[in-house]
Formats: sequence, structure tokens, C-alpha cells
Amino acid sequence: MNLIEYPDRELMMLALADKVASQLRRALEVEDRVTLCVPGGTTPGPVFDILSGLDLDWARVWVMLNDERWVDETSPRSNTALLRNRLLRGAAALAHLVPLYAPAETPEDRLDELSRGVRAALPLTVLLLGMGADMHTASLFPGADRLAEALAPDAPPVMALRADAAGEPRITLTAPVLRAAMHCHLLITGAEKRAALERAASLPETEAPVRIVLSNATIHWAP
Repeated sequence: MNLIEYPDRELMMLALADKVASQLRRALEVEDRVTLCVPGGTTPGPVFDILSGLDLDWARVWVMLNDERWVDETSPRSNTALLRNRLLRGAAALAHLVPLYAPAETPEDRLDELSRGVRAALPLTVLLLGMGADMHTASLFPGADRLAEALAPDAPPVMALRADAAGEPRITLTAPVLRAAMHCHLLITGAEKRAALERAASLPETEAPVRIVLSNATIHWAP
């Protein structure tokens, strides 16, 4: 487990954005297209703000969420709406968004269509993940209805999951996709999540799904 500790969150966000941008630039030197995969929620917002203003060949960058709540962009709980407001603006407005939501009553109604888009964007060049205090990452929640399937080596790239802790139905990338990322970063803040991270290292993946990436992730932590 490669853990980098920062004295404060501002410094961490600056350093992480610089690292992500550097990895994307290097990949663009040898690839026609690269994929950046990011979490929702408010924690990574400052990273998005920094990245959106950086000089990258954004027209060759595909951007995708780790997971999405099954709500449309008018909802305050839409990760896609947050992504548009914080990352896909300024210079980064030229990036191509790979959707994880399409209008339908349930995620299963549009899963095949969304899966085709995700498959076209693989492998992930740079993966940025978050983690909850319950040790979930993406929408791989402990106790989710199909968690074992989503953690399996032969899981499809995208699955619909439901969990009491998740609220709405979720659509999420699965363990094989997350493990296969070329570069993986895990962003966490605060003492509670630091303690959860340390517990996760000794728990089975079904109890601590974040463990699926701990062996190859660079973990960025600030108080």
C-alpha cells in the first residue's frame, strides 16, 4: 500500500491534480485517446477545478465516472451534473463524457447501451477513486445485492447494484475494470477514513470492497 500523507488538503489537491495531469500527458504522447475515470461527491471537487484549467489535449481525453446514482442531471445528487459543473468546463469542456446514466425507470433498462460506451473507453488510463467510511469505493457497497458478482474476476465492466446505504439504485464499474487501470489513485481525508483504510487491509473484499485496489493504488491522505 503506497500511502502519501499531506499536511493539509489544499496541498494534497494541488499535488494530486498535477500527478493526474502528468500521467495523462505522458499517455497522450503514445495513445490516440486516453480515459480519465473519477469519483462523484464533493471531496474531489478541488482536483476537478484545477484540472479544468490545465493545458491538456482535452479533445483526446474521455472522462467517465466510477459510478452514478440513477437520477437525472436535474437532481442535486447527480454525479454527472457535478462533473459538468466542476471538471467539464473551461479547457476541459472539449473532453468526451462517457455516460453512466440514460433516461429510464431502472438502470437495467439502459445497461446494455451504457456498457457499450464503457467498453469503448477501456482500459482506464488514470483512475481516481474515493472511499466511504464503510470502506466502499465506486458503488461497491458492503452488503450490496450483487456485490459478489461485481467483485468476481469475470464480472462485466458495468453493473447495476442496490444497497441500503446507497439510497438510489446505482450503476458502477466493477472490480476487473478498476484493477486493470494503468494508474490508480485513492483520495481520502480525515481520521475516520484513515482508520477505515487501515482496517480494510485485513478484511475480505466483501466487507471492505476498497481492498480490490489497495495493492496497486497510490493513496493520498490529508487530515
